[in-house]
Amino acid sequence: MIQYPESTHIDSLEIKIMEEQAYCAHIEAEPDGQLWNADIKKYLEKGEYPPESLANQKKTVRRLANSFFLNKEVLYKRTPDLGLLRCVDTEEATILLGELHVGACGPHINGFVLAKIILRTGYYWMTMEHDSCRDAINARYMGI
Repeated sequence: MIQYPESTHIDSLEIKIMEEQAYCAHIEAEPDGQLWNADIKKYLEKGEYPPESLANQKKTVRRLANSFFLNKEVLYKRTPDLGLLRCVDTEEATILLGELHVGACGPHINGFVLAKIILRTGYYWMTMEHDSCRDAINARYMGI
């Protein structure tokens, strides 16, 4: 053990217990009302950053844009194995989640498996895991 001199003050750690896992604490909707991929699309199309963005925010947009591919109006996310996942908005994501729960084992799928199935079918959105967890819980309680 290391002994600290009495004049040294060590701040205590604050531990916060969350209601749900950290990966489920995503932002539900964008504060400015745009789609989650609007800034990335704009950067890939025109090379423009969001208005009034700081240098750090511009760097983040550039870094995120490296893993996306724009084909005309359709945005795709690149996967590590060089596959492409089609990026969808919230309306399309809701339809996808509903269609995946129609099958015989649909209500018994947990959120993580549901997210993996969505990835395997070739779709992507930022809050996919959170939405899948929430949808799986809702389907279980509603008896769908």
